[in-house]
Amino acid sequence: MRQQAIGLESQPVTMEVEKGAILRFAEAIGDLNPQYTDEAAARKSMLGGLVAPPTFLRSVRGVNLELPFELSFSRRLDGGSDWEYFQPVRPGDRITAVARIGELTERAGRLGVMVFMTTVTTYSNQFDEVVATQTNTLIAY
Repeated sequence: MRQQAIGLESQPVTMEVEKGAILRFAEAIGDLNPQYTDEAAARKSMLGGLVAPPTFLRSVRGVNLELPFELSFSRRLDGGSDWEYFQPVRPGDRITAVARIGELTERAGRLGVMVFMTTVTTYSNQFDEVVATQTNTLIAY
């Protein structure tokens, strides 16, 4: 199972970042930083214009890994995620996300066998610059 999974990649998912989506996202999370909400103020900043809040990339949907086997556990738990940011995400960017299985381990727990699966999702812009990576852990038991 482990050999089949490690390195497996998802199909790429691409989204175009819209200015309105950035503004709505910033409003929804309650972060009214002018860098995300005020174009005039953002243009005067060192970034030179509006950028998306770092957590905006959580809104990229449809990144699915098709496993070559069945995980026959009825419960799944999000074991947390770590993010690294490298470039700002701007209105008009085309962000492509690709997930890859980095690790798969099995452990014994109170309720029986648990499988820990670590995936690394890489987010790149239209210039093939990596803007961020997310390392996520899924626990199945």
